[in-house]
Amino acid sequence: MSDQSRRPHKPHKPHRRPQKDPVRILAFEALRAVDERDAYANLVLPPLLRKAREKGDFDGRDAALATELVYGTLRRQGTYDAIVAACVDRPLREVDPPVLDVLGLGAHQLLGTRIPPHAAVSATVELARVVLGDGRAKFVNAVLRKVAQHDLDGWLEKVAPPYEDDPEDHLAVVHSHPRWVVSALWDSLGGGRAGIEDLLEADNERPEVTLVARPGRSTTGELLREEAAVEGRWSPYAVRLTEGGEPGAVEAVREGRAGVQDEGSQLVALALAHAPVEGRDALWLDGCAGPGGKAALLGALAAERGAVLVASEKQPHRAGLVARALDGNPGPYQVIAADGTRPPWRPGSFDRVLVDVPCTGLGALRRRPEARWRRRPEDLDGFAPLQRDLLRTALESVRVGGVVGYATCSPHLAETRAVVADVLKQYPDTELVDARPLLPDVPALGEGPDIQLWPHLHGTDAMYLALIRRTG
Repeated sequence: MSDQSRRPHKPHKPHRRPQKDPVRILAFEALRAVDERDAYANLVLPPLLRKAREKGDFDGRDAALATELVYGTLRRQGTYDAIVAACVDRPLREVDPPVLDVLGLGAHQLLGTRIPPHAAVSATVELARVVLGDGRAKFVNAVLRKVAQHDLDGWLEKVAPPYEDDPEDHLAVVHSHPRWVVSALWDSLGGGRAGIEDLLEADNERPEVTLVARPGRSTTGELLREEAAVEGRWSPYAVRLTEGGEPGAVEAVREGRAGVQDEGSQLVALALAHAPVEGRDALWLDGCAGPGGKAALLGALAAERGAVLVASEKQPHRAGLVARALDGNPGPYQVIAADGTRPPWRPGSFDRVLVDVPCTGLGALRRRPEARWRRRPEDLDGFAPLQRDLLRTALESVRVGGVVGYATCSPHLAETRAVVADVLKQYPDTELVDARPLLPDVPALGEGPDIQLWPHLHGTDAMYLALIRRTG
């Protein structure tokens, strides 16, 4: 008998199939779509949740947890990357992106939720076994056990440089924003540690869903009958859905009589509509109308005065979204697909013009947290010529005595005051209108005459508005 035949037989350890967790698998799929396809979570997540509900995999609590895992991981990505980097023996760029997504989900459960640490680690390792395989699941397990050794404050003391040594890098790590974004926002605020910390913290909070009751089609009274609905803070047409209300469940939203619209966007439209003009007030233009939220509100406000709105959008598919938003407007309107820098209308045609120009979107980081990691400082140079061209066209499109509103969803000075100052040098027959008195109930609008809204001060996106009157 050979030596081998005399060895006792060791039974094979049965191979356990990984347990599939629909919530975490869905969260992982959403993060992969954001990373691989440059998708936005607010566009990717709803259809995934809807499909899961239809299959019977999800209830309301599951959907809430999946949403928290996706948005929490994206918002805190910079902080979690710094912590994970301290727990691995190689540069993060050498770790496969799907593995980083799983580690981010695990770090968020450990450091940003009330999930018990042992449950956070075991659930994430199980997810790794399903989506990455056993080998990489062991790596995930080892890293997360290191992450679990400290709470968030403990980690921040280790991975964030002291504020006194490097204020911008400290804030970037602690509040999970790229350093260049911290610097730009700080410049826009005008300095001071308290203000920038409050703003960065507000960027990391989950925003409430805000609805707009489109005049002549719906009322705030109708919307306030919805569960967990409360009045808006500033706009007379705004209603907020607290406790994660679902706008798709609101009848007026399904019918297009109301819409989802941040209160900052509503205030921009209201300020333009309230600005004094000299003479007639019959024809308004929304020169960058897609996807149609501001156009729908402006169209309704114009209809109340017997005025007509022309909504122009360069991209035909986005012009279709504008047409859908305006469908049912109580007064006449027109939607056209046109390049706002080469317009088909004659100069001086309009009494009021709004151009909400394409921008970096740094004012909406609460809603699109992935944008902070996607944008680069050089993007400003890409937007600058278009922003100036659109403002020039707007000024040429308005008649003498009429008003132009230049708006951005970015507080970056290169996209706001710098654009306005540069363009107005070429148009001496213009004057800035003080926009602040047009929103008398809204505090802390800045030094004027333009307006800057802020998430930490107003609970809105960081919308900017300058009003300009043609004087000759």
